[in-house]
Amino acid sequence: MKEMEANNEEHTIPRRRALGKGLEELFNSEVLDYSAVEKQIVDETPKDEVVNIKLSELRTNPYQPRKVFDEEALEELASSIKEYGVFQPIIVKKSIKGYEIIAGERRVKASLMAGLTEIPAIIRDFDDTQMMEIALLENLQRENLTAIEEATAYKKLQETLSLTQEELAKRLGKSRSHITNMLGLLNLPTNIQNDINNKKISMGHARVLSKLQDINQQNELEEKIINEGLSVRELENLTQEPTIIKTNPQKPKKREHNEYSYLQEEISEKLGTKVVIKKNKLEISFVNGNDLNRLLELMNIEVGK
Repeated sequence: MKEMEANNEEHTIPRRRALGKGLEELFNSEVLDYSAVEKQIVDETPKDEVVNIKLSELRTNPYQPRKVFDEEALEELASSIKEYGVFQPIIVKKSIKGYEIIAGERRVKASLMAGLTEIPAIIRDFDDTQMMEIALLENLQRENLTAIEEATAYKKLQETLSLTQEELAKRLGKSRSHITNMLGLLNLPTNIQNDINNKKISMGHARVLSKLQDINQQNELEEKIINEGLSVRELENLTQEPTIIKTNPQKPKKREHNEYSYLQEEISEKLGTKVVIKKNKLEISFVNGNDLNRLLELMNIEVGK
């Protein structure tokens, strides 16, 4: 680290590079994988192009979907950085005043908490669309976003890449129902969205409420959830009453001819990824190592080091 600081004191690099082949390959691949692209950028960047930038010169990516950061997790990262330093450089874009963070905002915040004044960085040229795509992917595949932040990221990514929900689900390695249910949360009134972020109601409750058309009924039922401790099943039963107005009521879809279809859908919804049960096998899809760790945490599986 000291050698790198001495070599890069002037914040200069031999030549400027665009993001290049990595991003192009990422968005042309069948499944989007942010980690692979960031690794490629870091691996292909010569050491003399990694510069130390003052933390005071960094600005948040305007397309950053995360609004809430886990303070406890930041403190843990800050302790690690204080002891070992920042192992992986952040990625930034030169702006009119200083630099905009493209990837690595948690590292920046933790470095500030650790008392650092500089951080290693790779400077790349990005247009606005690329900045949005990178910020959304990093957060979707690396961080535990709140449900509303996750839904907002899906919507922006879908619009940016002009994808159908089916295509977006496939490229993110998620189930179609998960994407549909998450996007449905954005139709809820702001006060209920805030309660979801603050964990006053569960994702299961929110999913049921999002299928209702009348805002007053949504608010009334949410009050019951909070005040009476309604379970998701109890809430579902209440929404079956004839006075409840649902959004675009449809006839039940014919289920796939598979004795495990319902269980398959339930597990898929719980895990937020594609699940297939066939020939006495349970197949659970994941995008990358980070996504696998997310699944293991959801299933309370601890893997010994």
